[in-house]
Amino acid sequence: MRERFGQWIRDTCATPYDEDWLNYQFEIGRRHTREKKNEVDDADAVEHIDMCYLVAFIYPITATIREFLADSDHSAEEVDAMYHAWFKSIVLQVTLWTYPYVPEENW
Repeated sequence: MRERFGQWIRDTCATPYDEDWLNYQFEIGRRHTREKKNEVDDADAVEHIDMCYLVAFIYPITATIREFLADSDHSAEEVDAMYHAWFKSIVLQVTLWTYPYVPEENW
């Protein structure tokens, strides 16, 4: 899981937000539900992640990044811009991950 999480961070920072990216976001969402949970890596983990945990993920993954960004050679303005770009990306991704949880007529 750690390797996949690291890849997700790299993808968040560098992958173009194109059709392939969009399709993969929907796939990530399905991999948190009973539909596909534990299929990819044959993990022995819970069979479903409740949607509230996806939404709650926004805060810790955003709050912890600012200090990491500030520990660099970037100006305060650049750190602020990167932080806000990260936050927007995370909110967008989590929104897309919730797709399998929502009935089609409500999406």
